[in-house]
Amino acid sequence: MADSRTELYASQLSQLIQKETVSGETRADRAKFIEFQGLLRDMFPHVFRKCEVEYFEGSFLMRWKGTTDSDPVMFMNHHDIVEAPGEWKYPPFSGTVAEGKLWGRGALDTKNGLWAMLRAADELCAEDFEPKRDVYFFSGCNEETTGAGADNVSRILKNRGIRFHFVLDEGGMMVYDPIGGADGTFALVGLGEKECVELKFIARSRGGHAATPGRDTPLVRLGKFMAAVENSDIFKADISPVVGEMFARFATKMKQPLKGVLGHPRLFKDTIIRSVPGVSEDAEAMLRTTIAFTMAQGSGGINVLPQEAWVIGDMRCSHHQGSKASIEAIKNLADKFDVDVLVLSRGFASPISSHESPAFELVENAVEKVFPGVITTPYIMTGASDCRFMSRISDNCLRFAPFKITLDQLDAIHGVNENVDVEALAPAVDFYRFMMTNC
Repeated sequence: MADSRTELYASQLSQLIQKETVSGETRADRAKFIEFQGLLRDMFPHVFRKCEVEYFEGSFLMRWKGTTDSDPVMFMNHHDIVEAPGEWKYPPFSGTVAEGKLWGRGALDTKNGLWAMLRAADELCAEDFEPKRDVYFFSGCNEETTGAGADNVSRILKNRGIRFHFVLDEGGMMVYDPIGGADGTFALVGLGEKECVELKFIARSRGGHAATPGRDTPLVRLGKFMAAVENSDIFKADISPVVGEMFARFATKMKQPLKGVLGHPRLFKDTIIRSVPGVSEDAEAMLRTTIAFTMAQGSGGINVLPQEAWVIGDMRCSHHQGSKASIEAIKNLADKFDVDVLVLSRGFASPISSHESPAFELVENAVEKVFPGVITTPYIMTGASDCRFMSRISDNCLRFAPFKITLDQLDAIHGVNENVDVEALAPAVDFYRFMMTNC
């Protein structure tokens, strides 16, 4: 039975990957999303017949009516994807099944999750199962760009007076030894997201000929400033309760002395903050605000000093320092190099949900049932997802995709050769079935 499920499931997900849905904002882009949704309707007829469906310029919302008036639940996964440049082992929109894997853009981000949640619901509808709570499904078409679809739908649902018992979106997955030294597989459930702030740093001068440059020209000042950011401690490090719980759960599979140190994050807070940067960049990013310099421009000529040069910084703000204080800290440093700071955009501040809630416990129970031996672990997402907007309408916003992956597969997300193990498909459906029948 498992083999027949795997073959069918891989064939269905392959069809979804073959339908290119790269993010975009034009009418033509929306047309391809609508075509993709037609494929979903054909693939999952039972759940689409059972649900009320609303469409929002390429995004869609479904409601599966429950038997009680208890607060509803929501399952989410976006259907837009990023572009697929580079040399792929198999064409990125072929949906090739080979080497025990299904290859293509969206195999992990996140057509796999969208397929699995709708497949689980379709099977349950075919079995005449009726949920106790209303079950909503949402899929955005612009998560990889603006997130406008989720932003809009969350406002609409808020205006309707709807609050959700929990929301489950993409996020962490199941990986072995996610930090280095943790001899076990962990299901990483994101409970919050760092706010994203886009900044432009500008250095100015009178310009002139490159033959007589003088000192501290705009690009030099920007270079000194960026080096100072990398070598300074302007962003405060701290261990939040969620991250502390993450370390403690990692410690259960570690050997001494790491086991003793990470197992007591409050007692060894300073030691952990000093040591984590050398162990895990991902874990370090959960401790403080970070900034990455991603774009730059100088003059238009090779022999011309720029009158204005700039770099763009992508800043992800920690919850304990926040965007206001993080911006102030980097502005104070920029002033020392005569660099101006312009805030281009500020993201959506996502609060942190509790790892002690019934919603988190339900995810733990589902993981234990479907993936015995895997340890469910809370963490803070360093990237952004559509789920952040749903904090308007739920106190329990959880971010987890029920797929076991390797670190190489994790690195392939937004890179080349994105793939998912075909043997991971049936357990993912079972996870969603458990969540829907036990919520």
